[in-house]
Amino acid sequence: MTTFLGNPVTFTGSQLQVGDTAHDFSLTTPNLEKKSLADFAGKKKVLSVIPSIDTGICSTQTRHFNQALSDMEDTVVLTVSVDLPFAQGKWCAAEGIENAIMISDYFDHSFGKAYGLLINEWHLLARAVLVLDADNKVTYVEYLDNINSEPNYDAAIEAVKALG
Repeated sequence: MTTFLGNPVTFTGSQLQVGDTAHDFSLTTPNLEKKSLADFAGKKKVLSVIPSIDTGICSTQTRHFNQALSDMEDTVVLTVSVDLPFAQGKWCAAEGIENAIMISDYFDHSFGKAYGLLINEWHLLARAVLVLDADNKVTYVEYLDNINSEPNYDAAIEAVKALG
């Protein structure tokens, strides 16, 4: 059972598993540009999914993955939330994180539905981390049962390093 703020929640969609091919998406950047998996072709991808950048755990998760993986060759960290693109951009400016790739599922929640992360009760995304290889195959996945807890950073980072 997955909980958010101590209460059980339900989801739309099915969770991805290791070995699945990641679903394509069309999400919005803070500059109101659309981004899809094709924009990051040939790169290892960390999908760091958070409920809202304006919370402590989400902010920590975003900083942690960006700091730990920013220098890794052919690797991008994509932080996905339903925050408005403007809020994502404001957070990056306030935190001094210039190279973070923030993308928003605010418009139609299509990412949340496709990845089994849309919380029906709140219309927020649940916390999760997915690592994709250069061909968009899922090599690591962590869907958190308690959305108010941090992911296993070390395991996700090791999964990226294992891709070479």
